[in-house]
Amino acid sequence: MIKTAKFIISNTDITKCPPPDKPEYAFIGRSNVGKSSLINMLTGNSKLAKTSGRPGKTQLINHFLINDEWYMVDLPGYGYAKVSKQDRNVWKGFIREYLLNRENLMAVFVLIDSRHKPQKIDLEFIKQLGYNQIPFGILFTKADKLSKTVLKKNITDYKNELLKTWEELPVNFITSAETKMGKDEVIKYIEDTNIQWVANN
Repeated sequence: MIKTAKFIISNTDITKCPPPDKPEYAFIGRSNVGKSSLINMLTGNSKLAKTSGRPGKTQLINHFLINDEWYMVDLPGYGYAKVSKQDRNVWKGFIREYLLNRENLMAVFVLIDSRHKPQKIDLEFIKQLGYNQIPFGILFTKADKLSKTVLKKNITDYKNELLKTWEELPVNFITSAETKMGKDEVIKYIEDTNIQWVANN
C-alpha cells in the first residue's frame, strides 16, 4: 500500500540520483503511452507526475520516494516526441547509462498501449533489456479503452510475439489509470520484491 509519495529530484546525470540505498523501480514506455497517469494512479496522487497530451513531456529522470522505503522513477518516453533528434539522442544516452549502471534498480516496468498491435520499437527495447540482463515487467496500459474480447486478443497477440524470441514471458499486468485496474497487483509485486531487497542488504 502506498501511503506517501514525494518528489525528490530530476536530472539527466546518474551520479546526481539519490544514494542507491533503497530499492528502485523505473517506469518507461513509448511517448504518450500513459506513463504519468499510471504513476499518479498507483500513488493515489493525481499531481505527482506531470501529465500532458503532448508526447515527450517527461525529459528527465524523475525520482519519487514512496513510503520512505523505495523509489519510483519516471523515465522519458522513447520513440516519437516533439523534440529535436539531437535531444532524443541525449535521452537515449542518459537513459541507457541509468538502466545499465543504477545498482539498486530492482525492475524496469515497460508500458505498452494495449490498444495497438506489437510495435517494433517496444519489442526492440524489451530485447535490449534482456540482452543486458536488466530485470523487467510489462504493464499493458489503457485497458479501459477496449472491450474485454479485443483486450484479450491484443494481449494474447503480444505475448505470442514475445514468445518468438523469449523462452518464457516476463511478469506482466493489465492496467488502467482511469479504473485503477492492476493497481493492487503491481504494488503487491513491488512489495514482494522489496522483501528480497531487505533480505539481501
